[in-house]
Amino acid sequence: MTCKSCLRSMRLRTLPLSLAGVIAGISLAADHNSLNWPLVTALLLTTVLLQILSNLSNELGDTLSGTDTEQRQGIHYSLQDGGMSIAQMKAFIAVVAVLCCCSGAVMTWLSFGTLFSWQPMLLLALGAAAIWAAVNYTLGKNPYGYRGKGDYFVFVFFGLVAVIGAAYVCSHSFEWLWLLPGAAFGAWSVAVLNVNNIRDMKTDSATRTTVALKLGVRKARIYQTVLIASGWLFLTVYFCMSGKFSVEAWKSALTFLTLPFFAFHLYGVWTRTDRALDPMLPLLVLSSFATSLLFAL
Repeated sequence: MTCKSCLRSMRLRTLPLSLAGVIAGISLAADHNSLNWPLVTALLLTTVLLQILSNLSNELGDTLSGTDTEQRQGIHYSLQDGGMSIAQMKAFIAVVAVLCCCSGAVMTWLSFGTLFSWQPMLLLALGAAAIWAAVNYTLGKNPYGYRGKGDYFVFVFFGLVAVIGAAYVCSHSFEWLWLLPGAAFGAWSVAVLNVNNIRDMKTDSATRTTVALKLGVRKARIYQTVLIASGWLFLTVYFCMSGKFSVEAWKSALTFLTLPFFAFHLYGVWTRTDRALDPMLPLLVLSSFATSLLFAL
């Protein structure tokens, strides 16, 4: 097992997507009070570790189930190329899981000053749920990712939990309006999963069920369009209801600078198939990340 094989399996190009919702949530917290930067650092580190844990578990699960074969349309990772054995991958997953627990505990302590009141304990329970979701997407006796349930979990954890959880950890407050940006980044995160599933429909059909397979190519593309459009709708409604457009409207309008990239992504989804769809994934990931940075501004 080499450093190169480890980095390849960590799928670093997916990390901006996991950070997008958290950055949006941190910016919401900044509206209420000054930020605790050690806490912000621990929050970002925990988010990255959870995403890496999810990526590693996904690779192992797909390999054990026979989903990842030589015919896979996307990038080939370490288990496929022989850069890492299954035993090494399991050990790698265990190490990252422990790091997730440690980082999450530090983040919770920095936020609340203790681990033993109801708020930090609730947060730790949510973190345990996130670790379970990351591992059991393709692993375990009945992985939910193989039953077409991944969209729900991605929406909740990459959208609602990422945005509202990050805002609450940093500010100890909650506003109902925060559900709107949470839903926006959740919808775009599901869209990343969906375009991945559209690309892999031919190889996935033998071993798993996805929403794309249930819908068929044309309806899956319509679903992708709805996800992208609804994300922008949620964000627009948030700006209108929060009054952001009435105060320094030009700053709020900056968020919409990334809209053409989402439009180009949809054009690619409707005109490309199979491996030709692969560039559409990083395009959507980076577009969502850029939008979160502009939203934070």
